[in-house]
Amino acid sequence: MMCFCYHRQITLTTGSKIAMKIVFTICLALTLSACGTVQKIQYSALEKAGIHKRDILVDRIEKTSKTQEETKKQFQSAYEELVSLVNIDGGGLEKKYKRMVKAVNASEEQAQELDDRIKSVNEVAGAIFEEWQQELKEYQSASLRRTSEANLNSTKQRYAVIYSKMQTSQQRVEPVLKVLQDNTLYLKHNLNARAVNSLSTEVLVIEDKVAILIQQMEASINESKNFIDAMKK
Repeated sequence: MMCFCYHRQITLTTGSKIAMKIVFTICLALTLSACGTVQKIQYSALEKAGIHKRDILVDRIEKTSKTQEETKKQFQSAYEELVSLVNIDGGGLEKKYKRMVKAVNASEEQAQELDDRIKSVNEVAGAIFEEWQQELKEYQSASLRRTSEANLNSTKQRYAVIYSKMQTSQQRVEPVLKVLQDNTLYLKHNLNARAVNSLSTEVLVIEDKVAILIQQMEASINESKNFIDAMKK
């Protein structure tokens, strides 16, 4: 009797996989649709209050630039904590290690914040371009429509540049974070002078990665500033 029941349970579970996938897909689609609807309602309410999507985009880009600046400083700080730990002479390993852990944890949080910021920028930019494209159909004047369409295309091109630089700067974060996380994990179980000294080569590896990260962050910040200036004009 028990074998029969067990067999029925396995059969039902296997047979339900497709149905479960379908239900999950439908739920996901409904969730995404609901999120899109909520965002449109929020934008509509803000526009009634005199805050347009254009203003929201500028604000989010400015906040993203600020987050990039903070991320750059935080990862530089975490790198310096690693260097300080490796170069330590004598005691105090535990204290230095705790400072490094704190710096790496802060770097992880900063990386997540940057990811969220960039997503929020792209979300409102997509809403602007979608609305702009739809409104082109409402023009009675062909010349005004062409001018507006040309402006849309040039704005899209400028935005594509800054978004690409944002993504590039974000991609530089992960390699640095992984090295920091690996070293922190290694020292968690090997906190002694020999283990610390063995990380000297790791410092050289991460040094170049941090330098590239900072370079990419600054390039993205500068490009964002140029885009904002153009939008405000």
